[in-house]
Amino acid sequence: MTLLASAIAFGSSHATDPAQAMDDIAAHFGDEPLAGMMLFCSHRFDRTALARAINRRSEGIVTIGCTSSGELTEQGYDQDSISVIGFPASGFHLTSHCFDDIENFDPVTAREAIRSLAAVADRDSRHLGDKVNHVALFLVDGLSHREELLTMTIQDALGDIALIGGSSGDGMVFRETAIFEGGRFHARAAVVAILSTPRPMHVFKAQHYRPSAEKMVVTGADPQDRVVTEIDAEPAAGEYLRLAGHAGEALGVEFFAAHPPMVRAGGEYHVRSIQSANADGSLTFYCAIDEGIVLAVGEPIDRIAGMQALFEDIGQHIGQIDRVIAFDCVLNRIDAEQRQISRAVSELYARNRVIGFNTYGEQYHALHVNQTFSGLAIGR
Repeated sequence: MTLLASAIAFGSSHATDPAQAMDDIAAHFGDEPLAGMMLFCSHRFDRTALARAINRRSEGIVTIGCTSSGELTEQGYDQDSISVIGFPASGFHLTSHCFDDIENFDPVTAREAIRSLAAVADRDSRHLGDKVNHVALFLVDGLSHREELLTMTIQDALGDIALIGGSSGDGMVFRETAIFEGGRFHARAAVVAILSTPRPMHVFKAQHYRPSAEKMVVTGADPQDRVVTEIDAEPAAGEYLRLAGHAGEALGVEFFAAHPPMVRAGGEYHVRSIQSANADGSLTFYCAIDEGIVLAVGEPIDRIAGMQALFEDIGQHIGQIDRVIAFDCVLNRIDAEQRQISRAVSELYARNRVIGFNTYGEQYHALHVNQTFSGLAIGR
């Protein structure tokens, strides 16, 4: 027998006092017992006070989360808020594991921990029904430069359980992000949580760019720091600007969002987003980069039409949507603002019950990607 689940709960607040913010959110949740919670918050909150407020409202409930570069609420794009998703115990189970020192991440030990986590999730969710589906939710420090190693290692250990997630942000400050697990915020950390339910779930990845004819080769790079020093044997920033067709313009986050480099891998193109242009003419990327990589300059496609098609496809997979938990790159948000379509995007997100946060990168199965709209759709 499969138990009937209540709707996934959601609440958000712009209150600057953490205790008041969590009280506001609790008022949206009611008395429904929860199996777990997932939260996204502005980096501006005092983390000690916020952790205290979260713990007061989540005793005995597995709770994970991270700082963001913007939140996705029932109004679409949002910011300076804390947003909380509540998974009702009548239809869900959540169990988590934190890697609290990813500078010294050990793949062998990690695989053992994840396999153990998956076994616990399978055992402890059997009360939900005869057929239970599992998805791994993944949150990782967006400034760690460790996403590729962690994502590949964890997906390998998960086997058939799909991984989906995002890199934590700090509002484009690029100073410090944080992961929440076990009742406190962790620096330089990552968390994996396995969400189990008999309800239909579908992980997805979409991007709003296609490669142009302009190609460039990375001829100088510092892979450890994700810095490209030369493109086509020329200073990287100037050559990228020239190939994008805008020589003489100022490089900045709006430009990077509008003209992202793309790389072909696994038979398709993926964005390799630029974080910053540096004083020495080099470029710092959000993701792994190395010499010899061939990049194409990306150009935008019709984002609204693409998103409408995506949500139609999601409906084909899961039927009526309860919630879409989305990991939406912060550069997508910046580009929408530049193109003056952020209101249309927000309305589209709201109609399709999208909640989540703006990231410094996204994780989909074994890939760490940039400038995508990725996530988990959960049916009713």
